[in-house]
Amino acid sequence: MNTAQFTPAGTLTAEDLGRIHLIGVGGVGMSGLARLFLTRGLPVSGSELREWPSLAGLRALGGTIHMSHEASNLDGVDTVVYSSAIPQDHLEMVEARRRGLRVLHRSEALAAAMTGRRTVAVAGTHGKTTTTSMVTMVLQQAGVDPSFVIGGEISEVGSGAHHGTGEYFVVEADESDRSFLIYRPYVSIITNIEADHLNTYGDLANLEATFAEFARLTDPDGFIITCADDPGGRRLAETLRAEGRRVHTYGLSPDADLRLDDMASTAQGVRFLAEVDGHSLGEIRLPVPGRHMGLNSASAVLTAYLLGLPVESAEAALGAFPGVRRRFERKGVADGVLVYDEYAYHPTSMTLALQTLREVAGDGRLIVVFQPYRLYRTRDLQAEIAAALGIADELVLLEVFGPGELRQPGEGSAALVEAVPLDAAHKVFVDSWEDAPAEVARRARPGDVVVTMGAPPISLMGDQLIDALTARASGGAADPTALGVAVDPDGAASAAG
Repeated sequence: MNTAQFTPAGTLTAEDLGRIHLIGVGGVGMSGLARLFLTRGLPVSGSELREWPSLAGLRALGGTIHMSHEASNLDGVDTVVYSSAIPQDHLEMVEARRRGLRVLHRSEALAAAMTGRRTVAVAGTHGKTTTTSMVTMVLQQAGVDPSFVIGGEISEVGSGAHHGTGEYFVVEADESDRSFLIYRPYVSIITNIEADHLNTYGDLANLEATFAEFARLTDPDGFIITCADDPGGRRLAETLRAEGRRVHTYGLSPDADLRLDDMASTAQGVRFLAEVDGHSLGEIRLPVPGRHMGLNSASAVLTAYLLGLPVESAEAALGAFPGVRRRFERKGVADGVLVYDEYAYHPTSMTLALQTLREVAGDGRLIVVFQPYRLYRTRDLQAEIAAALGIADELVLLEVFGPGELRQPGEGSAALVEAVPLDAAHKVFVDSWEDAPAEVARRARPGDVVVTMGAPPISLMGDQLIDALTARASGGAADPTALGVAVDPDGAASAAG
């Protein structure tokens, strides 16, 4: 993607876009953007083919949702917004160009909404969504009412976007297609830099160079935050400091600007002592477990400290942090089995999540239901993904989701399952999406922990697992469509109603 042709932040305002139409409005990223515009009072329409859960909320806010892709959907529209998942020959894209309408990538429309605000942009290979959510809640607790757009929904809040009245705009910055290069942050947070999206970048060196390019776009009056424990983040900090830029780090490393001491993680949550320049900021507690969660929260604490906001606000917000939907989300217990949903699909984030779930499982077993998201990632990182899945006691593996990707012979989950270091009796490839809940119910025992992990459709399976386990307990059979989930022949899923 040639982002050099995109309209950068500060060029347009959201109001300049007029009547806005979003193609594929049901996805997490697009529905969040639509919600932001609607809460800002702008006229919004969108088109979809499936009744995603987010659509009801958009309608309630006054959005017009078309359940088909038609040229007539663009009647009265001024600006059409698309994501990287929408092909250029899409019917509505072609019609928009024929009519001479303004056509913007999602990142360009989001950049327009940032105009006039101090943007806090959170980037990194993994941990972005959780960190963005934490920063947002800290700023909210401090009373500055930020606008925000997050690639997920904060649990118990039910929203991934909001138009606030304050000066700050918190955004999750996506590096996958280079689109984060059009943002102009006041604060840039980079959680980590690891090999990923090599279909875009080719190699790690080019990926690291692009993160450095992103960081250099930070306002000179603002600052950059990186993780001192991450090799890529440390290299970036050293490079930028040599250029005279204002960089602050966090981590367990002795030389981190915000240092985490005495960190402990249990099934009940994680805690640590925070110290900046020899000055204690007190104890930080989160009700969600995982040392990686502690590191993510440290960046939010450091952001608040550097912005001059009360650290007590960070302590209070993080102490009540409910988590993010599909990020270590506890779905419930059925027939003695604890079920979680987890979005992780990069091997590092998978390893961290599964190690934490292993702690939660205690004497029970850990059963993983995994659907790889992308073919290229599954191919390029197969050994690392297989090693992460090897943490499980039992594995149920589905075919790669791979939207828009063409599977070559020998690629996909059939090859991946062979690489996972588990005995054959403890791993299985299930080629039918609707058969997975029954397979889990067959394997799970009281005291076990089950996690669904990977591509977006898996997020709909946690409730189905609860249903299947409940049916097992009552001696019945679970209906795969009982929860309103439609399963496509290729393994994708969408909410049916």
